[in-house]
Amino acid sequence: MSKADQMLSILWLLRSGRKLTARQLADELEVHIRTIYRWIDSLCASGVPIVADAGPGGGYRILGRFAESPLMFDTEEQKALVHASIFAREAGYPFSEALIRAVDKLKLYTNDEQLEQIERHGRGVSVIYPPVDEHHQLFLQTLELAAAEGCSLEMEYGRGKEEAAVVRLFDPYGIVYWKGNWYTVGFCRLRKQLRSFRVDRIKRLNRSEERFERPSHFSAKAFLLGNLLPESLEAASLLTVRIQGPERALNELQRHWMFGHTLVQRNEEEAVFRMESAALHTYVPYYLLPYGKALTIVEPDVLIERMAEVSLSMAEHYQRMKTAGVEKKKG
Repeated sequence: MSKADQMLSILWLLRSGRKLTARQLADELEVHIRTIYRWIDSLCASGVPIVADAGPGGGYRILGRFAESPLMFDTEEQKALVHASIFAREAGYPFSEALIRAVDKLKLYTNDEQLEQIERHGRGVSVIYPPVDEHHQLFLQTLELAAAEGCSLEMEYGRGKEEAAVVRLFDPYGIVYWKGNWYTVGFCRLRKQLRSFRVDRIKRLNRSEERFERPSHFSAKAFLLGNLLPESLEAASLLTVRIQGPERALNELQRHWMFGHTLVQRNEEEAVFRMESAALHTYVPYYLLPYGKALTIVEPDVLIERMAEVSLSMAEHYQRMKTAGVEKKKG
């Protein structure tokens, strides 16, 4: 580690509340004891109130409230960092190894009581996300670094099993995690327009010699959501969807991205949405189907009719399945 990292390590060790001798610090950091003396002198010269107590049971300690300075983390902050690291790792955060090292440092420079508390809180949180392939984690790292450095990438991207992958030059503006998948957003030089791509469909990424300047106020998140829910829809293509039901069911429905972004009015027993008419014939009925009789569609009639069609089709499907099962048993 660098001198700065070693000196910060001394502060973390002394923050634990224990008195530590120069020999103990030297053994912990694996340096010569004289180096510890020089670093302690440097810390004191910079204003850190380190006191040396002589005699048996003596050692170095930090005076006053310096241990609670913003450079250190209190118990709640430690807990929040550990929990955040769990969420990030499980979501496939591209720099997970660095994150693990950071949390390990946090645990290393705590006393036994603090460490036990951190471990206890860490065991209390679990996250279920689709696993991110190590190969795609490397792609995420490349995309994030290229976005930060303004480096264009040569990207081979496949849209589906039956479609051939296409190679293009891509200027990544950022990466976005949404609904269990990672996306990259930027300028596609092949199509000459802003595009978003799913990282798990990328076949190959190579850095190029080309450079780009990222627009200063561009939001990758806003662009991705704008593509999913374009604001440019003609008003005539939007229909009012009025749904009634228990508050808990409406709350759950509102958490879905499509309903959450199209909500225009809400009270305890009713939610009103403005949705594209085409979606009422395709996606929306299947999202509403699991709620069964808990929800009542007040309007529009076209959605009520479509729900009846979908429900009847499902009933017929399972009735055929049931009939086939009975005949199979008889045979």
